Amino acid sequence: MKRSPLAMVLLALLVEAPMHPYRMQQVIKERGQDQLVNVAQRNSVYQTLDRLVREGLARPGGTTREAGRPERTVYEVTEEGTASLRRWLLEMLPEPAREFPEFPVALAFLPMLTPAETRELLERRVEKLTERAGAIDAQAPPGLPRLFLIEDEYRAGMLRAEIAWLRALIAELDEGTLDWDRTLIEETLTRFG
Repeated sequence: MKRSPLAMVLLALLVEAPMHPYRMQQVIKERGQDQLVNVAQRNSVYQTLDRLVREGLARPGGTTREAGRPERTVYEVTEEGTASLRRWLLEMLPEPAREFPEFPVALAFLPMLTPAETRELLERRVEKLTERAGAIDAQAPPGLPRLFLIEDEYRAGMLRAEIAWLRALIAELDEGTLDWDRTLIEETLTRFG
């Protein structure tokens, strides 16, 4: 099976304890891991879990029924699932993934905007990133060992690094050391296009 962030999170939850898909989605949200994987639609959990079952990495382990609730299938991880999760971790930690975030694409097309527009938009990005970093810091439960907060620490660190980079870029726009106009764009396209 091709690894995916959601498949990894689901397998890791099943390594902890058997559970039904609705509970998996709840735990992901409670732990703030919905910032790592998209579980806004419960269907994504069910689809990924179905794939894990088809690939032999998880299996139905029984059913439960809570008062006033429908019967729910509880899933558990297989030995192959635990081995796959471990293998994926061993592959992912040392090797940077080839990811395609949107922001660098937007940066590639700054000449479509004016420096003033760019500055305004980047300032707004700094504000939003600062809020996100603060929210990550605020969600850490007191007394929880650092090991269980390491992904949040990483995300906050990446946000702070981007904020610092953006502030330096905004300073260049303010100082005029980064500037462009239509003539510069046309000359550059002629020379390098």
